Amino acid sequence: MSGGVDSAVAAARAVKAGHEVVGVHLALSRDPQAVRESSRGCCSLEDSADARRVCDKLGIPFYVWDFSDRFKEDVIDDFIDSYAIGETPNPCLRCNEKIKFRALLERGVALGFDAVATGHYARLTQPVDGGDGYLRRAIDPDKDQSYVLGVLGAEEIKRCMFPVGDTKKPQIREEAGEMGFSVAKKPDSYDICFIPDGNTQAFLGKHIGMRPGLIVDQEGTPLREHQGVHEFTIGQRKGLDLRNPAADGRPRYVTDINAQTGVVTVGPRENLAITTIHADRLKFLHPAMEGELECEVQVRAHGSVVPCHARIDKDNDRMELSLHTPLQGVARGQAAVLYLPDPDGDIVLGSGTICGTAHS
Repeated sequence: MSGGVDSAVAAARAVKAGHEVVGVHLALSRDPQAVRESSRGCCSLEDSADARRVCDKLGIPFYVWDFSDRFKEDVIDDFIDSYAIGETPNPCLRCNEKIKFRALLERGVALGFDAVATGHYARLTQPVDGGDGYLRRAIDPDKDQSYVLGVLGAEEIKRCMFPVGDTKKPQIREEAGEMGFSVAKKPDSYDICFIPDGNTQAFLGKHIGMRPGLIVDQEGTPLREHQGVHEFTIGQRKGLDLRNPAADGRPRYVTDINAQTGVVTVGPRENLAITTIHADRLKFLHPAMEGELECEVQVRAHGSVVPCHARIDKDNDRMELSLHTPLQGVARGQAAVLYLPDPDGDIVLGSGTICGTAHS
């Protein structure tokens, strides 16, 4: 229970459905005062108190489980290491993969619990012939979180429940208000919880250190020095501090980051368009994710979905996606989540971590 409205209603619905429910809040920071409060994060002391009040109202036990060591190693350190090699990771995906499901399930199953229910906006298909259900988009397209759950493994999905995935967010808030939850109007969490002031560049600079390099144009002409590749992401336009405008006067964007040489390349917007994605660290959530297939891919939590031809090499933990429609601003370290279009809600086939891209 994060302390937000979604997990509160998820718990209430699980209780109403007749399950034996225990509320668990995850302590993810060694210093809870150092994470965002006022609903900007999801693991502050304020959030813990909100979660406890919901459990008291529901009459269910409430526990705080300390996963701060694993969070530092699997999420914070991974975030820093990824930026240091020129990637653009999403720490919320890694937290879902490593902490909120894997670590939580490991301890829960060891203690005799059957499943983890969360306030994530996603659904599971109905099992067929005694098989397993598959991950599906939520009813509310604006709140759908199937993308950030696409990095889970099939074994985790088997033990998941998503009680709010069949409802739109305004109805969830209304339901919370009817039950008298103080979090009914609490704003949604956002941004990175372990960077209290929101200054990602300063946080990375402190942990990675300054590693000067060059910003160059597409012809390789040096434009200025920089203090480290961690200051940049693919598709970035603002904050480049390029004193000399491009010859054609058009804006320039970060189109490539080479962490080994320290060279950051900038160019026109059209240079961001890619038509091929290479990914590794594959996760398989549906039997259709095998060999070659037509599907759709999403590379950001609320990004565009485009059709593609996927070539899955399970033995070598690799996949290649040929995009039918170019995408822009795709960076190494992002997740490529594959979907099977379905009129009742697209089904997640699986995912991979982007390790390379190519232009047409």
